[in-house]
This record gives sequence, C-alpha cells and structure tokens, in this order.
Amino acid sequence: MKHFGVIYNKIHNAAAIAFAAVIMMPAFHSCNTGKDEPKMPTPDIPGKPEATHYEGLENVVIPSGLASQIKEYTGFTLSFNKENRTPNYVAWELLGTEVGGSVSRSDYFWPDNELEGCTKHSDYTGSGYDRGHMCPAADQKWSEEAMNDCFVMANMCPQLHDLNAGAWETLESKERIWAKRDSAVMIIAGPIYTDGETYIEKSKVRVPDAFFKVLIAPYLDEPRGIAFVYPHMKCQGNMQDYATTIDEVEKITGFDFFSSLPDELETKLESSYSFTDWNRQ
Repeated sequence: MKHFGVIYNKIHNAAAIAFAAVIMMPAFHSCNTGKDEPKMPTPDIPGKPEATHYEGLENVVIPSGLASQIKEYTGFTLSFNKENRTPNYVAWELLGTEVGGSVSRSDYFWPDNELEGCTKHSDYTGSGYDRGHMCPAADQKWSEEAMNDCFVMANMCPQLHDLNAGAWETLESKERIWAKRDSAVMIIAGPIYTDGETYIEKSKVRVPDAFFKVLIAPYLDEPRGIAFVYPHMKCQGNMQDYATTIDEVEKITGFDFFSSLPDELETKLESSYSFTDWNRQ
C-alpha cells in the first residue's frame, strides 16, 4: 500500500498500542457466537445452483467493552457506537441483481431515535465534513425502503469531501461491478480510530483517522477476499495501493469478520488477496 505517508504510519504504529488491549480482551460479543453449519441454497440465494450458502456473514465479533447497538435496516445491518456517534461497522450483501435499480436517490438524512447518541442532519452542518455513507445510496437503488434506510444518520461518518467524492466513491463503483460479475459480494465498512481524538466540536461527533472496507465473494468456484484501508485525506494513486488482507484490518480494528465461515475457508479468504483477480473483467 502506498500514498499513506504520515497518516498511514500513524494508523499502524498507533494501532499496535491503541488496539493491543482490545484485541487481547478475553471476551467478545456479537449477534453470532459460534460457527453456523453451511446451509444448502434456496431459490432466492445468489450464486451457482450448487453453491453453499453461509449465514451470519453480516455478524462481526467486536472487542468486549466497545459501545455497540446492533440494528437491522432494509438492506444492511450496523453496529452503532454512542460514544463516537458513528457506526463501528456497517455490513451488507450486494447482489448482482440489485445493481442498477431504478429508485432515485433520497437525500433525506434522518436520525434514528431508537439509537442512543444517533446524530441528526444539523450536527454536520458547517463542520467541513460530508455526511459520508458507509453503505452507499447507489447500492440501495433496488428498493424505496432500502434507499430511505441508508440515509439514516447511524450509517454516516464525518468524511472529507475529497475522499468521499474521490477514492471512496471509486471503490463503491467497483464493488457494484464486482457484485454483478460474481453474483454477490459481502461488504463490511467502517471508521478506524487510533489514538487521536478529533471531533466536530458543536456536536461531539468523532472524526475517523481512516476508513476500512472488507469484501468477500463467497459463491464462486474459488471464493476470494480483499480489504482496503483509506487514510482520512485525499487519496491519490491507484486503488491497489490501498488494498490489503482482511487479516490486516482485523489487526487494526480488533474486529473478527466472517466468523460464521468454516475455519479453513475463513483463513484462506482473510490471509491473502489478489487485486488482479478482483479487478479482472
């Protein structure tokens, strides 16, 4: 990975200290506490007819003590952190059949009053930051309800416009291409916080130091995984410069992704990646 400079070094150096304690905590909690048995597909499951369907891929094991409120919306699930006032992560499965829907963009940002600490539209006004979607609106054009739900403020993080409308948006567009090609892609995105504590002062919304995305294409003959880490700045260069393994993101965040997969497959998908394979037409 290139182009990270000082901020990338800060993420990795600080992560070794700031996340060491949480990574080594003995107890974790999540919606899913064990390995699920693979289930055979039904007609509405994506992938090839003989593909094994893995349930619980949206569940993430997070460090004990990390503030978390889990909520399912139409099209995605998230863990909301009342202390940072941002999500810990947002997870969704993007089907190839959902790409290119006809539903118009909502642009109605709304607070979820069921989530303690959830922000409102005005909390970002005049801050210099975009209301940055973790699950993007363009992934939800298949349903009016999904489109409306993805504008919940619990799905937002403060994000510089140069990143939001630049490298981050470019990655989002690639994900839709990959989902259409591979029948389905499972995506989990969220903020990365190191030892810095920058806030939107008037609303006490914590500003991320970087952002992550982890992706798997689980229904291929040769399933594959990849991750990306973008420092919170204008990210120049090629997308592959920011690619890494899912294992690396787990080290940085202290999260455990895709724990419902069989161990052997989880290890394979998380320990290596090939940007060339992902980017092949």
